[in-house]
Amino acid sequence: MKQPIRLTALAMTFALGTTAVSAQSLVYCSEGSPEGFDPALYTSGTTFDASSHPIYNRLAEFKVGTTEVIPGLAESWEVSDDGKTVTFKLRSGVKFHSNDQFTPSRDFNAEDVIFSFDRQGNEQNPYYTVSGGTWEYYGGMSMPDLIESIEAPDPMTVVFNLTRPEAPIIANMAMDFASIVSKEYADAMMAAGTPEMVNQAPIGTGPFKFQAYQKDAVIRYLRNDDYWGEPAKVESLIFAITPDASVRYQKVQAGECHVMAYPNPADIQAMKDAADIVVMEQEGLNVGYLAYNTTQAPFDNAKVRKALNMAIDKQAIIDVVFQGSGQIAKNPIPPTMWSYNDDIVDDPYDPDAAKAALEAEGVTDLKMKIWAMPVQRPYNPNARRMAELMQEDFAKIGVEVEIVSYEWGEYLSRSRALDRDGAILLGWTGDNGDPDNFLAVLLGCDGRENSNRAQWCHQPFEDLIQKAKVLPTQAEREPLYREAQVIFKEQAPWATIAHSVVFMVMRPEVEGYKVHPLGGHIFGAVGLSQ
Repeated sequence: MKQPIRLTALAMTFALGTTAVSAQSLVYCSEGSPEGFDPALYTSGTTFDASSHPIYNRLAEFKVGTTEVIPGLAESWEVSDDGKTVTFKLRSGVKFHSNDQFTPSRDFNAEDVIFSFDRQGNEQNPYYTVSGGTWEYYGGMSMPDLIESIEAPDPMTVVFNLTRPEAPIIANMAMDFASIVSKEYADAMMAAGTPEMVNQAPIGTGPFKFQAYQKDAVIRYLRNDDYWGEPAKVESLIFAITPDASVRYQKVQAGECHVMAYPNPADIQAMKDAADIVVMEQEGLNVGYLAYNTTQAPFDNAKVRKALNMAIDKQAIIDVVFQGSGQIAKNPIPPTMWSYNDDIVDDPYDPDAAKAALEAEGVTDLKMKIWAMPVQRPYNPNARRMAELMQEDFAKIGVEVEIVSYEWGEYLSRSRALDRDGAILLGWTGDNGDPDNFLAVLLGCDGRENSNRAQWCHQPFEDLIQKAKVLPTQAEREPLYREAQVIFKEQAPWATIAHSVVFMVMRPEVEGYKVHPLGGHIFGAVGLSQ
């Protein structure tokens, strides 16, 4: 018989001053605090784990553990022959959550779908500027240019009229930014003068209802007993926010947490050897990179960027930072993704050639900043250490580096600025299994000042990715994406660093957890054995 989870004084605080943690509470040791709870406003996986996955649904969903698209709030859909009209038939009887400020008077319908997208693209929508209104995904994916109009022929049908065909449109509807929020709740909060509550006290249709949040400490959710799908296996879900990986593991060992993400690479073998610990692993659909600000001299010069790339000892980073849990990245998409161009030759590690190339461009005594993330991510388990190794590498070619960092939300916000000072360590885990999700979102012209942290807009590259997304088949699209990767490598807006293996660590009583290839930590089907 398994030992029950031990409730220490720390675990008792998860109750936020109400009731104690029950035997049917699943506790997840998360790595950081969410930026908010409205997923359309953000791009961070930390935020999606806390918002879109437990609280919300989308018209389509990804089957957990796969990139297969399945029905969600839409029971079915149909794409017209010309690819420019997408009709969704909505699911009846879906109920929104309620809270102390709001009780819904109706079920989910087409009004909620139209509102959820209109607020992101319509500057006249009263919610367009609420809570910052950055809408990074919506803008970075060219949605304002793609969506001509959204109509509701009846309350349970929604028609998206597009300006052009969009090959990944259904998969895009399953992404976090496309989570459906309640228009009735939004209207009520606007009328009350508190529209920010949509982001702070979220109302969705998902398997868990938001209960409370104590910043940098804990998030608490309750099972949604009115959920339209398979109900959650546990009565409550708790996120114990624990930035330090070693402390997360201590909590799992002590029974204070059931599941943790992002273990220290140096600890993984010991975790695998432990009798009372389960370690799951899967090759990640991700990339970690250093993005230069290509609008700022001398980083606006591709030859300078290529020179700096040759100064980075990526194998040393793999050995020291990833400790066997990653591989060198040469392309901006991972090798497991279709259209990956393996013919591309990576920049060699050659400090002498790097120094000579800088001198040839008239760059001497260069000083620059490298931004290092304050949290662990699947594509970068220790950004500070990575930045320190880069600092040492650049010093060898006469480049002086200052390492800077900020709180995670501020880091993401500041790094969007067109005039950002410094190169930034970031990365990406795929949202939908399509190359467009990397190449267009992270490197396309529409992503500048949003998800394109290199602030890079190169028309030959842009022409290829825009042409690729309107073609109907992978066979037609693949050559264009392969060519786009060649241009990326020549222009070097990033130094591509690594693709990582994703590890999840949990106690043996955890049942039903699946490592999701798109990076999310999803707990609706996860239970605990007695």
